[in-house]
Amino acid sequence: QFQVMESGGGSVQTGGSLNLSCTFVYPYMNWCVGWFRQVQGEEREGVATFSSIGTASYADSVKGRFTISQVNGAKTLHLQMSDLKPEDSAMYYCGADPERCLQEHLTDANFMDNWGKGTLVTVFS
Repeated sequence: QFQVMESGGGSVQTGGSLNLSCTFVYPYMNWCVGWFRQVQGEEREGVATFSSIGTASYADSVKGRFTISQVNGAKTLHLQMSDLKPEDSAMYYCGADPERCLQEHLTDANFMDNWGKGTLVTVFS
């Protein structure tokens, strides 16, 4: 059974930090797991991806502010978000695909096969 579960999120003032976690139950040796965000009425936007071979990719809008990392080889990824801005406010979703990450995994949410239910991030000024 495949499961993807997000935790974390919440409300923070502009310039603050938040940490999100994604735990995935996934029987594959190769995988790509990524964080996406979506504002109502807009498409789901890629934020960062992490591959089973240890490589990470980031959207230009979050480079230098967000860090995605794996917890001690476990199937849990953290997304550390700092210097948050109001435009970072969105529902954040974790997605997974049983393939190593390609650039398309970051730019097209349709490349992910399994999704969590999402967690809300609100940044207020």
